[in-house]
Amino acid sequence: MHQHKHKINMKNTVLLTGTSSGFGATAARLFAERGWHVIATMRDTSKAGDLRSLPNVWVTTLDVQDLTTIDDAIADGIERFGHIDVVINNAGYGQFGIFEGLSREAIQAQFDVNVFGAMDVTRAILPHFRARRAGTILNISSGAGAIGFPMASLYSASKFALEGFSEGLRYELASLGIRVKLIEPGGAPQTGFMARVGGESAGVAVIEDYLPFMQHIGQIYGGMSAASDPDAVEKVVEAMYEAATDGKDQLRYAPTDDIQPLLQARRSTSEPTYQSLTHQLFVSTEA
Repeated sequence: MHQHKHKINMKNTVLLTGTSSGFGATAARLFAERGWHVIATMRDTSKAGDLRSLPNVWVTTLDVQDLTTIDDAIADGIERFGHIDVVINNAGYGQFGIFEGLSREAIQAQFDVNVFGAMDVTRAILPHFRARRAGTILNISSGAGAIGFPMASLYSASKFALEGFSEGLRYELASLGIRVKLIEPGGAPQTGFMARVGGESAGVAVIEDYLPFMQHIGQIYGGMSAASDPDAVEKVVEAMYEAATDGKDQLRYAPTDDIQPLLQARRSTSEPTYQSLTHQLFVSTEA
């Protein structure tokens, strides 16, 4: 029966997490438009919007903090479409604020979603990928996965962890024909990356000693947001599709222009040069 299903479902299938908005929703539409079967998952399927009406798209519940929903979404997706070719760990959010003002619960939640959630989805799909000796795991990181951003130390820490996990895991899985890849978007304003900086957020206490610094960084991020890549979402989802289909062993894809200078400095220059650049960006008060 399984073989018969496999034969009649020759289309590629992608499972995406976090498709209620942002990159996830746009990517689900893009893959569907290009003929893929799409398993569009999210915590609350009432937020699916027009995804339900698109051909080739199946909307289902997956909360990365709930192992049962992960297992069910994968099993039901395989039953429906015969196989899964690509899993995109897109679900995530940014916890912003001064570290000292963040509760331990806020810290735990940031890692539960951005790190442990991606790990749990990955673990759950691997038996299927191993059996097929094929598959691609695409983890949505950030420029903050290579660069530590002030007032985003938790977000950066979670994405640094996702990067290290992906880079180490790729060698294990390559031996079985399975690819692991990372997408590193910049600070796209459409994703709300900058919107919560300095704002009210659950589990964040305001410590007055930091207020001058917070104001300083808020101004810097305002300028960065204004200068960010206006086509960021389109570029990121195109990079997601490219990484899923190009057949390359390339690990990292950094598609937006706004983060390129910092990534270049981080990875291609000396530590003093990088420190000087980030000092000018985050510390210097000169115009």
